[in-house]
Amino acid sequence: MSIEVLSILALFVSFFVLLMLKVPVAYSIGISTTLSLLLNIDKLPGLTTIAQRMTTGIDSFALLAIPFFVLAGEIMKRGGIANRLINFAKSLVASLPGGLAYVNVLASMLFGAISGSAIAATSAIGSIMTDRMEEEGYPREFSASVNITSSTTGLLIPPSNILIVYALASGGTASVAALFVAGYLPGIFLGVALMGYIAYVAIKRKFKKGKRAPLSQIWSHFRKAFFSLLLLFIVVGGIVAGIFTATEASAIAVLYAAILALIYGDMKIKDFPDILLTSARTTAVVMFLICTSMAMSWLFSFESIPELMSGFLLEQFSNKFVIFLVINMTLLIIGTFMDMTPAVLIFTPIFLPVVVALGMDPVHFGIVLVLNLCIGLCTPPVGTILFVGSGIAKVSVTQVIKPLLPFLAIMISVLMLISYIPEISMFLPRLFGL
Repeated sequence: MSIEVLSILALFVSFFVLLMLKVPVAYSIGISTTLSLLLNIDKLPGLTTIAQRMTTGIDSFALLAIPFFVLAGEIMKRGGIANRLINFAKSLVASLPGGLAYVNVLASMLFGAISGSAIAATSAIGSIMTDRMEEEGYPREFSASVNITSSTTGLLIPPSNILIVYALASGGTASVAALFVAGYLPGIFLGVALMGYIAYVAIKRKFKKGKRAPLSQIWSHFRKAFFSLLLLFIVVGGIVAGIFTATEASAIAVLYAAILALIYGDMKIKDFPDILLTSARTTAVVMFLICTSMAMSWLFSFESIPELMSGFLLEQFSNKFVIFLVINMTLLIIGTFMDMTPAVLIFTPIFLPVVVALGMDPVHFGIVLVLNLCIGLCTPPVGTILFVGSGIAKVSVTQVIKPLLPFLAIMISVLMLISYIPEISMFLPRLFGL
């Protein structure tokens, strides 16, 4: 066995062993990368290369958008925006069978899109909606399942931090603007699909209908939620129109959200230090993951792992649809035990050359990749949203699993459709010339 093969095996084996030992993902990535480098030190540069690659990996103006969007999401979470979105959604769909479950999905889509964070949507919407749904006869574990799966739609509907990370990992082949626009239809499609299953369950279990809201009430709630919704158009519209970059848009989002929260009166100036501290902690975790992941991605490139993977798949499978299926299955498995940010940074350089060689647009693959990993956020053993959603609903993970399974089946079905029907993702980018 050559030393190059040994170093590659050491990289992957040590990484997965460390994950199974519950070593934090960022440390697992850094340790396995260092070990692989030590085994092939004669061929590869010195250990200082890892520190250099970690530093240069986050030396990107585009990544500055992440701390700003994290801060904007935290302000929105505490600034009363969630309640206004819930009331607006309730006035629209609460009169349907299972109306409050629709409200949960719609509010999660809106709040997730505005905040750019699935965790923020899960905690903000779930903490309000679970008790309201229980009062109307919905089981708490069902409410948790709705909240968990619908919260992931905000990672597809822009602005989304993970799409910015993918744009970086793609080496510039997919622009942030194109990815933002491409995420709209898949995100909405996923939300509608989840509502379709809710409709079936609501009719079967005879969930209560709410009272139909008069037009005056719908208009009143829309006016109260209007400026929150306007943020979506300001951020994404400005990027698509070329008025400002994604990074500049993130700074505008912070300023807009802060002013809005202060005007609403749900947040005071004295709350900002705590919000800044919480945002800084979240950003530090994300950036450390990006640092170590970029070092591992560089090692992949140096060892020609993307080329080896591409050659292997193209030799083993002659049908591109089968290759897409294999990649999807691999990513679904990866998503169950790895957090989304490192998974995007590590596996984009491996799979992107394969799918591009088969004619898939990098923007299309970005949406497929993110949706894949969204499903992983909802599954054990590492699913962050699963544990947050269960905790918010005050039910155990084991109680949530059974009602969650049909929702996961819906998400996988939508994933397959988006994978094999490129126009769902690419229609809007092409329409806007992106």
